[in-house]
Amino acid sequence: MPCLLFFKVEAAGKPCRQYTDRIVWARTVKLGTHTLMPSGGCLLFLKVKVVVAEYRLEPLELGPSNLIPDSSGRMPKMVLWRAPGTDVSGMVCRCEKVVTTSEKLLEGEVYHYHTKIVMKDPLVGGRQEWHQDYGYWYQNGLLYPDAMSVFVAIDRCNKANGCLQVLPGSHKVGRIEHRSLAGQTGADLERVEHLKKIFPLTYMEMEPGDALFFHSNVLHASDENNSPNRRWALIMAYIRKSNNPVESMTGPFPRYTPLEKVPNSAILDCTNVTDFSGKDFLDPSTDKTVKADTSN
Repeated sequence: MPCLLFFKVEAAGKPCRQYTDRIVWARTVKLGTHTLMPSGGCLLFLKVKVVVAEYRLEPLELGPSNLIPDSSGRMPKMVLWRAPGTDVSGMVCRCEKVVTTSEKLLEGEVYHYHTKIVMKDPLVGGRQEWHQDYGYWYQNGLLYPDAMSVFVAIDRCNKANGCLQVLPGSHKVGRIEHRSLAGQTGADLERVEHLKKIFPLTYMEMEPGDALFFHSNVLHASDENNSPNRRWALIMAYIRKSNNPVESMTGPFPRYTPLEKVPNSAILDCTNVTDFSGKDFLDPSTDKTVKADTSN
């Protein structure tokens, strides 16, 4: 299976799937011709876009502790929750297409690790330093990199507003050393620069509703948003059931909990867009892998 699996919504509303990496993990899995979106194109995630934009799912509600400084001093905004909940965003991370695709890629039952919205506001949004997700999650007791993320564009993502950058194939080098970099956990930059000479730097320019599934050891980053346009993304993390973290090392993150799938139609059918009870929001000040700015 590829380390990167890209589901894209085409202009004509017909979905396509493309592999962005020639180096596979173990085998290619046939996922069919449907994407996360129903026949109405990207309406599924446009509904989520409306919800996060208009119904209080804003980081400011949780206070300034969700500001995680980058190396330049800018403050990327982030809100993270550890349980799906019953609102529309919970339906997204529990929907059959997302979960079943993740299970096929990780070759086993998965559980929800966390979901977050990363917000890069116009002209001020900060960067995400080069890292592997497993560089963070290893510190939380995961013994294996049998884990992945699903990045869904809420807004148009391009170079100008700080789209995701990846090094396809870099998961093959295994976990590399990570260290504290400003408020974030970043990969060894000297090693990253060498790996850029081997693996092609790819800018993942995406339209709203596009989804990228990627392995936890894929190196990725994103630049500041120096454009006048907002760049928000929904990122869901899944861990294979067999990769239950060491209990004494999990910190504020969950261990295995069965994930109840819902049909894809549950997203558009969901009427709960304001009740976020049960989502178990994370206070970043309790997370040892970041240093939140709480000065404001």
